[in-house]
Amino acid sequence: MIVDRLSHYKSYPFGKAWQLAFDFLLSLPQDAEEKKYPLLGDDLFAIVMRYETCSSETAEIEAHRKYLDIQAVITGEEAIGWCQADELEIDSPYDASKDAELYKRPEQGLLRVDLFPGNFMTLFPHDAHMPSLMTQQVPVFTKKVVVKVGMHLL
Repeated sequence: MIVDRLSHYKSYPFGKAWQLAFDFLLSLPQDAEEKKYPLLGDDLFAIVMRYETCSSETAEIEAHRKYLDIQAVITGEEAIGWCQADELEIDSPYDASKDAELYKRPEQGLLRVDLFPGNFMTLFPHDAHMPSLMTQQVPVFTKKVVVKVGMHLL
């Protein structure tokens, strides 16, 4: 897991795909259309979405195998719960078509990261994460982008 400012992305030497991802992120306007943006076909793409944040009781904790996630809030805010995937009990086995494995909620041990515009969180295959969480006691509408980078590109 990496949590940092978008402006610090060059601190991580992950190559051309990383550079393309951040070129896209840094050029993305607040009014970007909610859709999938192909950057290098199915190997590197972004998804812009808008939703209402929720409590941890209704959120799912997941991990991916094929893609690294770079998550960044465009407007609004959200918290993301994080822990090592190998510490969790599987709830739904890996689904290759969704590149997702779902886990049962741990009773404790989730690290919470609050994301705001200008920050990013990178999640590797060993990073289980629970996105879309409220940062306060009430939900807010959040617009976010998730860049999916094929692990083979790093």
